[in-house]
Amino acid sequence: MNLSIIKEIRPGENRVALTPNVCAQLIKYGHQVQLESGAGYASNFSDEMYLAVGCKVSNQTEILKSAEVLLMVNPPAKELIQQMPEQAVLISFLYANNNSELIEVLTQKKISAFSMDAIPRISKAQNMDALSSQANLAGYKAVITGADYLGKIFPLLMTAAGTVTPAKVLIYGAGVAGLQAIATAKRLGAIVECTDVRPETKEQIESLGGKFIEVKGADAAKVEGGYAKEVSADYLQKQKEAVNKSLFQADLVITTALVMGKKAPVLITAEQVKQMKLGAVIVDMAVEQGGNCELSQLDKVVVENGVSIVGKSNLPSLLPQNASELYAKNIQNLLMYLADANQFHFDLNDEITKGTLITHNGTQLKA
Repeated sequence: MNLSIIKEIRPGENRVALTPNVCAQLIKYGHQVQLESGAGYASNFSDEMYLAVGCKVSNQTEILKSAEVLLMVNPPAKELIQQMPEQAVLISFLYANNNSELIEVLTQKKISAFSMDAIPRISKAQNMDALSSQANLAGYKAVITGADYLGKIFPLLMTAAGTVTPAKVLIYGAGVAGLQAIATAKRLGAIVECTDVRPETKEQIESLGGKFIEVKGADAAKVEGGYAKEVSADYLQKQKEAVNKSLFQADLVITTALVMGKKAPVLITAEQVKQMKLGAVIVDMAVEQGGNCELSQLDKVVVENGVSIVGKSNLPSLLPQNASELYAKNIQNLLMYLADANQFHFDLNDEITKGTLITHNGTQLKA
């Protein structure tokens, strides 16, 4: 099949859907790969690197016109979809719940669209799970970003001039991003605590050297498809009371809590920020979905009562080479599962196909 890659259109996006190494493997399998000139440059992959493995480099118009399978990281613009052949295939993050107009255009063009954010959290789909691969890098980058704004170092340091005490790090959420943040902060020498609505994460947190903050007297959150569902206001209040002591002593706070398809829960209020240490830093990883901190602003650093609230979106894009390498492998594994060298096999009874296929043959299959 003709696999096509274009430059990402999202402002500040540095990732690319396929790397030269993965392109080489797909070409060996029997596919053709064409990409827009410069598509991989921001990820440190030059046109020459793609040409060397057998890719064709062209302009965007030509690529879209002949794209049997368009591979992207972010949801494409509606105008780009209009340039594609009818009944082509799209694979990218789509976030269908928040992109109804795009889904409508895909349906009208009879595009079969697979959404990388809808990969089911099951064992056989682990190597396709782009949300996890990107969140892993984002958790690491959140700690490094926090270190940039923090006015102290993480580890204990004993010098002739005196002893520097270790930084205290508090992490909300022990999903993929949170666990990587725990591991990174511990490697840097910080004292790490973590809270999560799922009590079963305690063992994972402690295995990485973190301390689990337990919310007593509250019902545990239900988990659906590997994701925590929305919790009650009563739980959030009890969590706030359990965590407050650690929050007010923390040097760095990282929040990762998301609810699929809904606004992120507010875990840190403006009133709580007022009681935090002077010079403390909050890195809000949920800022794109409204933020876990009441004062967070998208792609801005807000300083309130001496606390820096960092609302950087798209943290994986700040590590574009690694992020692209992992995403490209996710795409490759999904492609190899869904199709052979000539065509896709649309088995709507298959768990992975059913989970990821959003539109097909002019029909919207799921939101």
